Amino acid sequence: MSNESSEGGLDVRWIHGSASRRHRTDPAWQVHRYDDDTVILRQSKDANFEAPFTFLLFGVERALLLDTGATHDDQLGRTVDGLIADWLDDHPAEDYELVVAHTHAHGDHIAGDASFADRADTVVVGTSTADVEEFFGFTEWPQQVVDYDLGRRRLQLIGIPGHEVASIAVHDERTGLLFTGDSVYPGRIYVRDFQAYVDSMNRLVEFAESRTVTHVLGCHIEMTTRPGRDYYLGCRYQPEEPALQMTMRQLRAMRDAAVSVAERPGVHRFDDFILYNGMGLRAQLPVAARALVGRVVDGVRRR
Repeated sequence: MSNESSEGGLDVRWIHGSASRRHRTDPAWQVHRYDDDTVILRQSKDANFEAPFTFLLFGVERALLLDTGATHDDQLGRTVDGLIADWLDDHPAEDYELVVAHTHAHGDHIAGDASFADRADTVVVGTSTADVEEFFGFTEWPQQVVDYDLGRRRLQLIGIPGHEVASIAVHDERTGLLFTGDSVYPGRIYVRDFQAYVDSMNRLVEFAESRTVTHVLGCHIEMTTRPGRDYYLGCRYQPEEPALQMTMRQLRAMRDAAVSVAERPGVHRFDDFILYNGMGLRAQLPVAARALVGRVVDGVRRR
C-alpha cells in the first residue's frame, strides 16, 4: 500500500514509474517523513500519470492533509489513517481532528476526497473559492494573509488564483516549507487567467521574502534534468527527474518569467519550468501531438 522512505529532509529518490508494464514495482503511495511531524506522499504513476504529491502536517490539536490525489479509491485514506495512528502512539490525544484541504480544485488533487467524507473527527474543506474563504476566514480574497493553527503549529495562507480560481499557497512557520500547488513546480504551469497569475506571483514572492522559506514545494515533477526539457503529457516513466523542491531564486525566476510573457499568449520554455499563457489551441495542439507520439513510443518500449 505504501513505501516508507528514509526519514529526514528531502534527500529522497521519488517513485517515478516502472520501465515495463510487466514489472511494476511502485507502491500506490510513497511515504517520506520530512520530520517527525511532516510527511510528504507521492502517488504512483502506475495509478495515474499525474503522480501528484500530497502533504500531511501534524499539530497538537489537528492534522492537515493538503490534497487527496488523482484516483477515487481508499488507498490514500488507509495510508493516512496509518500515519495518524503512528503519530498518536507517540503523541496521545483524544478526538484528534483531521482537516482535508486542497492547494486547488483540479481533479488530480481532489479525487480521493470521498474516502475521507465519513471518517470520524474529519473535516473536508470544499473546493470552491467561497468554501476556501469561509473555512479559513478570508475576508479580502485573494490578497489577505490568514493564519490557521494546527495547535502549536501556525500556518499562513494566501490566495494565488490564475492556474485555478481557488488556488492557495501555504507557509508552514515551523519548517519554513512553502506549499504552492500547481502554481509553482518543476513542470508545465498551465495558466488560464494570466493577469491573475502575474498578480498572484508578485504577491507570493513578496509574501515569501518576508518569511523564512526553506523549500518551495509544488505538487508535480514534469521536467527532466536537462534544462528546458519536460516529459510529455501522460508519461508514466520519468527516470531523469529533478528534485521536487524549488528555491527562492527559482520562485523569483518564475515570477519574472511570468511578467515577461504576460502579453504573449502561448508556450514559453525556461530552464526549470514551462509557462502556458492561456489554454487555447496554440498551447494545446503541441502538447497533445507530443503526448500522442510519446505514448506510442513508450507503448512499444514498455511491452
